[in-house]
Amino acid sequence: MAAESTAFTLVLPVLPLDDEVVLPGMVVPLYLSDAEVRAAVEAAQAAAQSEPGKPKVLLVPRVDGRYAKTGVLGTVEQVGRLADGDPGTLIRGRSRVRIGAGTTGPGAALWVEGARVDESIPDPLPGQVAELVKEYKALATTWLKKRGAWQVVDRVQAIDGVSALADNSGYSPFLTTEQKVALLETADPVERLKLATQQLRDHLAEQDVAETIAKDVQEGVDKQQREFLLRRQLEAVRKELRELNGENGKDSAEEPDDYRARVEAADLPEKVREAALKEVDKLERASEQSPEGSWIRTWLDTVLEMPWNERTDDSVSAYDIRGARAVLDAEHAGLEDVKERITEYLAVRKRRSGRGLGVIDGRFDQGAARSTSAEGGGRRAGGAVLALVGPPGVGKTSLGESVAHAMGRRFVRAALGGVRDEAEIRGHRRTYVGALPGRIVRAIKEAGSMNPVVLLDEIDKVGSDFRGDPAAALLEVLDPAQNHTFRDHYLEVELDLSDVVFLATANVLEAIPEALADRMEIVRLDGYTEDEKVVIARDHLLPRQLERAGLAGDEVAIDESALRKLAGEYTREAGVRTLERSIARLLRKVAAQHELGERQLPFTVTDGDLRALLGRPHHVPESAQDPAERRTAVPGVATGLAVTGAGGDVLYVEASLADPETGAAGLTLTGQLGDVMKESAQIALSFLRSHGAELELPVADVKDRGVHIHFPAGAVPKDGPSAGITMTTALASLLSGRLVRTDVAMTGEVSLTGRVLPIGGVKQKLLAAHRAGVTTVIIPRRNEPDLDDVPAEVLEKLDVHAVTDVRQVLELALAPAANGATPEVPVAA
Repeated sequence: MAAESTAFTLVLPVLPLDDEVVLPGMVVPLYLSDAEVRAAVEAAQAAAQSEPGKPKVLLVPRVDGRYAKTGVLGTVEQVGRLADGDPGTLIRGRSRVRIGAGTTGPGAALWVEGARVDESIPDPLPGQVAELVKEYKALATTWLKKRGAWQVVDRVQAIDGVSALADNSGYSPFLTTEQKVALLETADPVERLKLATQQLRDHLAEQDVAETIAKDVQEGVDKQQREFLLRRQLEAVRKELRELNGENGKDSAEEPDDYRARVEAADLPEKVREAALKEVDKLERASEQSPEGSWIRTWLDTVLEMPWNERTDDSVSAYDIRGARAVLDAEHAGLEDVKERITEYLAVRKRRSGRGLGVIDGRFDQGAARSTSAEGGGRRAGGAVLALVGPPGVGKTSLGESVAHAMGRRFVRAALGGVRDEAEIRGHRRTYVGALPGRIVRAIKEAGSMNPVVLLDEIDKVGSDFRGDPAAALLEVLDPAQNHTFRDHYLEVELDLSDVVFLATANVLEAIPEALADRMEIVRLDGYTEDEKVVIARDHLLPRQLERAGLAGDEVAIDESALRKLAGEYTREAGVRTLERSIARLLRKVAAQHELGERQLPFTVTDGDLRALLGRPHHVPESAQDPAERRTAVPGVATGLAVTGAGGDVLYVEASLADPETGAAGLTLTGQLGDVMKESAQIALSFLRSHGAELELPVADVKDRGVHIHFPAGAVPKDGPSAGITMTTALASLLSGRLVRTDVAMTGEVSLTGRVLPIGGVKQKLLAAHRAGVTTVIIPRRNEPDLDDVPAEVLEKLDVHAVTDVRQVLELALAPAANGATPEVPVAA
C-alpha cells in the first residue's frame, strides 16, 4: 500500500495549530493577529518571491505543547480580511509531510525539513476497499441527513479517492483532537479510511442511544404534564359538584386539611401530636405525584389507629383473687407454679390499686421513696415479663389466653418462631418501600389498648443473620426499666410498654440468649403426671374432640381406665398433644363403625377396647415385659434419666468388653455423645480401675481389653454430666456379671473419687421415670431440695434414694450374684 519517502526534499516554515488539526483537502481561515501564524505566513511569502507558485507553510498540530510527527503542506491561497473584518489568511491543505530536523530560513518562523508521504493505492480498487468506501459513504450520508446537511451529501458521494474520502472526515465536528491527529499520522489511506469509518460508526451508535434517552425523557415529561392537567381538571369537577350539592367540606380523606383535623381531634400524647403535625406540614408541601405523600399518609394512618390512651380496666378490683385463681384452675389443670406466680402478680396489683398507688404523670408511682428520684417519679409498675419454659404440649400458649381472661385484658399472640430480621421487632425505617411497624407495635394496634397481654410465642426459636439479631431488639422490649420509652423504627415516637404483660414461651431455656433470659422471670412447666393427664383428657380434651367428631357427650364415653392406659402405654410425652390425637383417632374409629352399622351407640370405651380400636400399645413399661426380653436382662446395661427438649426421658447405657485376642485396648464411645458425656465415661472407667479391689471387680482383665460404651437412639445428640453414675453402674455390672435391677433408674454426676455430684432437671426426670414404670430412683443427695417441686402423687409411687457416693449406687442398683458366685465377664461378639 502506501510507502513513505525517505528523502527530505522540502524546507518549510512551521505554522503551529493549537488543539486543531488540518487534513489534506481542507481549507481553513486563520487570524494573522496570532504572532506565530503571521510569522509563518510572512516567511512563506518571502520564500515564494524566489520560487514559482503560492507561498507554502507546514501546518503542524500542537497538543499540550507537543508537536505531531506528521504535518500537512499548505498553500496560502489568500491574505486579506476575514468576514469579521480582522486580518487573516486562507490556507488549503495539500498533502502529508513527514517532519524532519529543524533548519534555517528567512523571517521569525521556525523552519524544518520535510518529506512528502506517498499515499498511492492500486487502481482499480480491490473488492474489500471498494466495500469500505461504500460503507463510509453510507454512514456519512446517514449522519449528514440527520443534521439536515443535504447540500453536502452530493459532495461526499462525488469523492472517489480513498485518501481524500478519509481526509474528508476532518470536517466532522464530533471528532476530538486526538482522533484527528490519529487520522493525520495514519499514512496508509486504506487504514485511515477504516479508522474514519469506525469513528463515524461509533458516533452514530452513541447518537442513537442519546436520541432514545431523549425520547423516553420527553415521553415521561409529556405524561406528567398530561397527568397534572387531568388532575387539575378532576379537582375542578369535584369542586363544581360540591358547590352544586351544597357541600363545603373536603370529599377525600387524602386531603392534608382532613389529616390535620383528624390529628387535632385525636387523643394523642403531646410528643406524638407534635410529630404528627410536622408530618402533616410535609404532606401539605409535597406534590401529589411525589411518592413521599403516600408514605406520609400511611404513617399518619398508623399513628391515628394506635390506641395511645386506651386501656382496659383490669377486673382485679371487680373480683377477689380467689375468682382469678378459679378462672385459671377451670381452664388449665396442674401448672401450679405458673398459677401461683400469676396469682401473686394480681394480688400485688390489687393492693396497689387499693392504696391509691396509681398513675402519676402517665407512669405508675413506685412509692414515696422514688417520687423524687432522678428518674422523675419512677416508672410504670403495671407490667410483667414471664417466660414459660417447658416441653411441647403442656399448655404454654393457651395459658396466655387464660391469663388475659383472668385479668380482664385483651390477648394478642405474636409468633416469633423462625424470625431472623431485627425489623420484625423494631420495625422498618420509613425510607424503605413497603415499610411496616414491628410486631410489638402491630400487637398493640391489634389489641386496641396499651395494656394487653402479649404472648411472644417460641422465643427460643428466634434466629439471627445478616439482617440483625431480633433477640437483641427484644432486650429493650422485655426490660421493665426501659420499655416505657420504647421507640419503633417506623413510628419514631416513644411508646410506653411498661403496662403490657409479656408472656414468652420456650421449649429450651439454653436456646434463649443469657441477656434476654435475665430480663424475664423464668417459670418452668415440667410436664404433667399421669393423674393430671387423665383429668385434662376427661375435662378438656374429650369434650373438644367429641364436638369435632360430631358426637354428643351421651353417645360416646371413655372410661377412666382407658384414659389412663392411653396416657401411660399409647403415649409417652410431657404434654398432651399426642394424647389428644389418640383420643381423636379413637372417636373417629367409633364414629366410622357406627356409620357402617358395626357398632351401636351409646358406647363406653374401656381399656379392653383400646387394642381393637387403636392396635397394640406403643410404650410398654420395662417392668411389664418378659424378664428375658428386658434390656437389663444381661450384665452391662443400666437405666438412666435425661432431659430433652420434649421433657424428661429414660435412656439406657450399654457396656461390653472386646475379646482380648481380637479387640484393641482402649475406650470406645458411640451414640452421638458430646464432650462432657465422653469425659464422664472416662471418669467412670478410671474410678473403677483405681477402686477395683475395693469393689471386688476383676479390673485386671480390663487393662488389655477394649471397653465399648453405647447409648441407644444414636441419631439423637446427647451431652451432659448426669449420666456419670449410670455409666459407672453399667461398667460395674459388666465387670461383676451382676444384673442391674429393672425397676431402678438413676441420675447424677460422678467424680474421680466416687462422689455423686448434683445435676439439673430432677422434676422432669422423676416424671419421666414415673411414666416409664420405674419404681426406684437414685439421685444425688444435694438434689433433695428439688423433690419439693415434684407432685406428691408421683413421689408416693417412687422410692427415691439420695446418695453421696457411687458405692451406695452400686449397692442399690446391682442385683446380688446367683448362688453367691460371680459370673464370667461377658465379651463383645
